[in-house]
Amino acid sequence: LAAAFGSAFQYGYNIAVVNTPHKVLKSFYNETYFDRYGKFMDESLMLLLWSVTVSMFPLGGLLGALIVGPLVDRCGRKGTLLINNIFAIIPAILMGSSKAAKSYEMIILSRVMVGICAGIAYSALPMYLGELGPPNLRGTLGTMTEVFVIVGVFIAQIFSLQAILGNPEGWPVLLAITGIPAALQLLSLPFFPESPRYMLIQKGDEDRARKALRELRGWDHVEDEIEEMRLEDQAEKAEGRLSVINLFTFKPLRWQLISIIVLMAGQQLSGINAINYYADTIYTTAGVNPMHSQYVTVGAGILNIVMTVVSVGHFPYLEAATTVKEAGHEVPELSYLSIICVFSYIAGHSTGPSPVPSVVRTEIFLQSSRPAALMVDGAVHWLTNFIIGLVFPFTQEGIGAYSFIIFAAICLFTAIYIHVVIPETKGQTFVEINQTFAKRNKVEIPEKKKEETMDFHSCPHPTSAKETNF
Repeated sequence: LAAAFGSAFQYGYNIAVVNTPHKVLKSFYNETYFDRYGKFMDESLMLLLWSVTVSMFPLGGLLGALIVGPLVDRCGRKGTLLINNIFAIIPAILMGSSKAAKSYEMIILSRVMVGICAGIAYSALPMYLGELGPPNLRGTLGTMTEVFVIVGVFIAQIFSLQAILGNPEGWPVLLAITGIPAALQLLSLPFFPESPRYMLIQKGDEDRARKALRELRGWDHVEDEIEEMRLEDQAEKAEGRLSVINLFTFKPLRWQLISIIVLMAGQQLSGINAINYYADTIYTTAGVNPMHSQYVTVGAGILNIVMTVVSVGHFPYLEAATTVKEAGHEVPELSYLSIICVFSYIAGHSTGPSPVPSVVRTEIFLQSSRPAALMVDGAVHWLTNFIIGLVFPFTQEGIGAYSFIIFAAICLFTAIYIHVVIPETKGQTFVEINQTFAKRNKVEIPEKKKEETMDFHSCPHPTSAKETNF
């Protein structure tokens, strides 16, 4: 929770923080431009500058995704998350002082930096949480990343209300808040252990791995997990670690690689971030009173949280329904259908495409290939995110609501691919998941590894199955 709050929360916060007060920020851009050049921006320049401001966040995320692999190998999972806070605290200071400095360039630069922070966290955090947890909690821990991203989005929507910080006086504080979770993480995360798998398999420090496991599990008997890690370490030393280039040419991981590319591209090109980045504009275009659109956005945020919690087994529907009703108060009849459509989409996205890929991408790759796989995963995630942030305003201006037909087609393709290719991973061991993919990749798992797996399952207190190197 400490890691998820410090990393995933600020990722979600920075997705949505420029959405609701966009008119206030555009006004600041215009006033600054006027002070410099003695004239206001024309509409095309403002549209371009605002699209750049929004899309710099996913561009920074792409840069972060490209450097996360070497970072987690060199500095460790926890060490990477701690270093990453630099990319949140510095831009928080810059954005908080941008109004006094009369510089919108500081906001744009800061958006790149918080994007780098999010790009690193989006890959390093699931890796850290996935390697800490026992198999029975792996799925729940994996969804924590997405849960806190959505909580961050919701808190940004609340603070962005005009009555709170989404006004000409409060927006610098609104943007600077992103540094608070980073500061809290810097204070709390050092007291938590590094990933035991990282310590034993990549650092060869069995004593520290054993100590970390005992601290995490709360009991002294951790030899079964240590033995599992030793077996995995031996197999991976024999076959070597995979780089990104090797990953693209390694046949036993072909369908796993294709799957994370399709899942991440499908998640981002489904249109969810078009709503996150430009919700107010979408609702206003649909006929919602501009003064009320911010409350509709908050209602959507609550629905997003509720449905994500539903996806991990809880069912608090009533609060969402009440909020949606209140948010729609005094909305013209013609716009109700648009709001219902958007809310229905958010509900569907929150129960599957939003949280589940964070779990699957950790489960279908093992220690030797996981850093390289998450670099590819992150690069696809942020590249498609960047495309949406930059292109959607122009698409919407050109074809209006028909732009969502494109998203619908992508969602349909992704759903078909998942049904045909992705195996069910709930309750499955790493071995069983990889055996399924081995058949699809048309490779055989060596009998020796099968025997090792069977021997491990005969241990009295198993905590995880033996991972093959496929």
